[in-house]
Amino acid sequence: MKPTPSKPRAARASASHASGPITLEMVAQAAGVSPSTVSRILNGTAVVSGLKKQAVDDAIARLGFVPNPIARGLAGGRTLSVGVVTQAIDSPFYGAALRGIEDELDPAGYSPLFVSGHWNAATEARCIDVLRSRRVDGIIVLTGRLTDAALKACAKQLPVVVTGRQLKAAGLFSLHFDNVEGGRLATRHLIEMGHQRIAFIAGDADHPDANDRHRGYRLALEEAGLSYDPALVVPGEYHEVSGLLAVDRLLETRQRFTAIFAANDQMACGAMLGLHRRSLRVPEDVSVVGFDDLPTSMYTSPPMSTVHQPAYEMGRLAAAAMLRLLAGKTPDVDVPAPRLIARESSRRLRG
Repeated sequence: MKPTPSKPRAARASASHASGPITLEMVAQAAGVSPSTVSRILNGTAVVSGLKKQAVDDAIARLGFVPNPIARGLAGGRTLSVGVVTQAIDSPFYGAALRGIEDELDPAGYSPLFVSGHWNAATEARCIDVLRSRRVDGIIVLTGRLTDAALKACAKQLPVVVTGRQLKAAGLFSLHFDNVEGGRLATRHLIEMGHQRIAFIAGDADHPDANDRHRGYRLALEEAGLSYDPALVVPGEYHEVSGLLAVDRLLETRQRFTAIFAANDQMACGAMLGLHRRSLRVPEDVSVVGFDDLPTSMYTSPPMSTVHQPAYEMGRLAAAAMLRLLAGKTPDVDVPAPRLIARESSRRLRG
């Protein structure tokens, strides 16, 4: 009887896969190298010949091996994941920022883990605890209500990037958008169009960016020599319904105004609907300017004038800063300045 010929190593590895997943050891056996060599090639730290690397690449393709990023990260003391504390995943503004974070982290081999703080400091603190229990390599905090002290304490444990703050600490980098200047630009635009009675729909007073936009509104009035009228300032909550209710309040109290500056696009959109329901035309009767320049803002009727805040770019910049911190380097990212986007919801006042 003839002896049964032995199978090639690749065939043996493939056969052994019949009852389980492909492992790094199988790839090493098929390529004729050690498992540690395969691991170093996958991590980009191996100094090997082109032929040996090609053999490993061929074995990976032939066997259908999928590297485990968590295992690879743990081998280097990392999980290759970054925690992200947003405020509302369903928000059109934060959604764009999250996409920017994901697009920046992915090419570097990192995955984001998203959690929502819902503008609640206690919830945000729990989010931080959850992310740390998942052993994320760093945490990005998109604005929120955590105290500066809490953020600094977190940065002592792992790298932190925070937006909407001007904060300095070891292991922490902050990205600050100039909301005061943005509020000033929006109000000045309306003043330059001849408007003097400009209503302001404010954001939540607990949000630093809302207060900064209010300051910009007052600054523009002051620069133009116009008096500040508290009766023209109505509260809002950064969503569409609050913009609609703000217009109802202005009209019910019989305030005279020819323009509205809303502290974000969502409230501006609600304000435009409120004006429509009262048979007031935008911009013929009332000009409207928003803030954020959401992608949907150019599709309102009429297209909305607004202040451009680069949500997607802010996400990318936050992720880029995190990657620099993880590499032991100082982030060198700059936040773009706000700019006024004039569309058809604002026009020159006609006497």
